[in-house]
Amino acid sequence: MSNDYNNPAFKKWLQRLQEESWQLELLISGFAIFGLFSAITPLEVLLKEAQTDENSLAILPITVTLISCVILLFNLLLHVVLRGLWIGALGLRYVSGDIDYDYLNYSPKFSNYLRKKVGSFDRYISRLENYCSVIFAISFLLIFYVLAFIFTIASIGIIIKLLLSNDDLGSWGRLIGIPLIVFFSVGMLMVFIDFATQGWLKKKKWISKIYFPFYWVFSYITLSFLYRPLVYNFLDNKFGKRLSLLLLPIYILLFVLTSYTNKTSNYFNRNLYSSDIIGISSNYEDMLDDEKDFIEDVVIPSKVITDDFLKMFMLINEDIENNVFAFNPKLQPEKDIRGFSSDIVFLNDLSRKDRDSIRHAYMKTLNNVYKVRIDSTEYDCEFILTETKKKQKGFETYLNLKEVAPGKHLFSLTRREIIKKDTSTFFVKQIPFWYFPNK
Repeated sequence: MSNDYNNPAFKKWLQRLQEESWQLELLISGFAIFGLFSAITPLEVLLKEAQTDENSLAILPITVTLISCVILLFNLLLHVVLRGLWIGALGLRYVSGDIDYDYLNYSPKFSNYLRKKVGSFDRYISRLENYCSVIFAISFLLIFYVLAFIFTIASIGIIIKLLLSNDDLGSWGRLIGIPLIVFFSVGMLMVFIDFATQGWLKKKKWISKIYFPFYWVFSYITLSFLYRPLVYNFLDNKFGKRLSLLLLPIYILLFVLTSYTNKTSNYFNRNLYSSDIIGISSNYEDMLDDEKDFIEDVVIPSKVITDDFLKMFMLINEDIENNVFAFNPKLQPEKDIRGFSSDIVFLNDLSRKDRDSIRHAYMKTLNNVYKVRIDSTEYDCEFILTETKKKQKGFETYLNLKEVAPGKHLFSLTRREIIKKDTSTFFVKQIPFWYFPNK
């Protein structure tokens, strides 16, 4: 088969494919829906893990992938429902033919109204076919729209980080970065207006001359050169244009509807934090039994402690290390390797002896900065670095409860902080628990 799109045989082949495309649509939709349902939970687990590890480089691509999966899943489910309705309509037409309004024997008022509004059954089947085909095509186009938005925001972030926030470049960075930020901000606004108005800026001669350089640059940033034919094919079709405009309000409505929850109290619904009167499930290790549950900050084993000791675990993060550096500036390395970096060890790396010495100094400072209490009693404890079954690294210690009376108690983690050369103590976390020892 020749790939010359002007060849009559090629056009005839395309026409035949169009007529039979519904079978491929259903096949692809079925496999895609199954794959998307299977992928959403692992993606949610990866996103939660990246958030708890404060891995900003992983959060963005995982979030984009998750949003794309949800959008695609919604559209494909809608497509399958409508395509099933279309197949049912075809079967009914084979049995019953067209709608016979004379046989219904309605009054002239209703008959005339139904003939005008409902029309023929073939018209209904044709409209269903159009809806199915357009929704299937636009489902994948919407993924590119999401990517375009993310890449545009990411471009501005990269400019800020590499030029405006780069102290090594100094004034040169601002001299180059500020005009680029202005260009990207104006371009982003113009592209959005052109997108929302479906090409209004391209229709005005004098505006189109100003808009063209922005359009050309953003066509590469948003990857629109890959899907531009699809966009313009939608825009030159009245039905596709109307459906495209209709989907955006539907997504906004769905987003608003999902924000509604059943509230049972005026004071205990959202933004709850653990205290002497509130126990949050994320602070009890035995309640983190789902694969999507990760330790977010501090945990103890359970709400009810039956052993004569209490284990606590504190997830490591940049704030903890910054507090350690504040109390012991000698631990601050010349080059901070936190974040995205290679694990390759170079020859000038610290020797094992020096590294162990620094680690001991680090842990000594940590134990001086962070203290634990039960009620008002402060405990002498020693943190060690360890990791959980889900490979989350953090600091762990154990408290002796033999002198603690049975009943309700409050575990507290405190942190010392230097403010204007004065040292103050702050509560990091408070977790209520009940102590009923086994006898």
